[in-house]
Amino acid sequence: MTSTRPPLVRGPWKLKDLPAPGPLKVFSCFHCGGGSSMGYKLAGMDVLGGVEIDPEMMRVYRGNHKPKLSYLMGVQEFKRIPNEQLPAALFNLDILDGSPPCSSFSMAGSREKKWGVASKFREGQSVQVLDDLFFDFIDIAAKLKPKVVIAENVSGLIKGNARGYVKEIFEKFRQAGYDTQLFLLNASMMGVPQRRERVFFIARPPEWNKFALNFCEPVVSVQKAWADLPEQTANALSPETRALWKRAAPGESMAAYNNGNGFNNVKLSWANPCGTVAASGALYHPKVPRMLSDMEILRLQSFPDDYNFGTLGARYVCGMSVPPFMMQRVADAIARQWGV
Repeated sequence: MTSTRPPLVRGPWKLKDLPAPGPLKVFSCFHCGGGSSMGYKLAGMDVLGGVEIDPEMMRVYRGNHKPKLSYLMGVQEFKRIPNEQLPAALFNLDILDGSPPCSSFSMAGSREKKWGVASKFREGQSVQVLDDLFFDFIDIAAKLKPKVVIAENVSGLIKGNARGYVKEIFEKFRQAGYDTQLFLLNASMMGVPQRRERVFFIARPPEWNKFALNFCEPVVSVQKAWADLPEQTANALSPETRALWKRAAPGESMAAYNNGNGFNNVKLSWANPCGTVAASGALYHPKVPRMLSDMEILRLQSFPDDYNFGTLGARYVCGMSVPPFMMQRVADAIARQWGV
């Protein structure tokens, strides 16, 4: 199986410009808006579809991606579907992709208090214990037996007490028949104008050589990401927020001037990448006292200019998704070392 790898995309792009799908077949769990799906597609892979519990997010995904196989349900329900009721294509996957919900392991807030606690989350409005979903995902890997499994998660997984959870993940993958590697990657070194740190679990057959993931692309500033966008005056700030905006330094959270409230409310730096685009909070323009437009947010996340967010806001969809450029780099590096 040989193919010519598509070039790495840098700068603005559109869904309509995606390359034709190649031979590698990908299926995604917890795909949200499809950031990872777009990354695999940019790398020339054939994304069959995936599993998503949130009906609003699934509508957006289906509208933008037109998946061949699409399951609106939780991974717990999907893994219980009898094998004979699933299409044969799912048992011939090259890559099983997944981004198990990870907010309980984020370094923001009192995270340990959330571990093992069943809560109702916006995604599907279902009561879930987020800690368990990674293991349900590995159960799906054991069921479908893809050649490689790629799982993305927050960097908080490798910090403090959460490191014991990582050991359990490694053991669960071992029981499923995989050796696992763990990488800490920064999106700003992968063509994304965002300092988004994420861990990537790469699970492969024990007899395969280890993969190497090293990225050091030139940093893309906020200014460069928006270079061709027209200036606008919409989304002006209230007098109170404008006063906070004036006090905040470029790249600084405005919580420092608001009694610690609004940690994710950040005034961007014109000359640097932005921090992590989160699903909540607000991002403010570095030069003009206003909130960002959807187009500005999607550029920070390396989403395509023609992506349709439907009824959901760009901030929420992008914050819940993997930057496509980040996943393209990972997929491309693995495909090259795989020899396809």
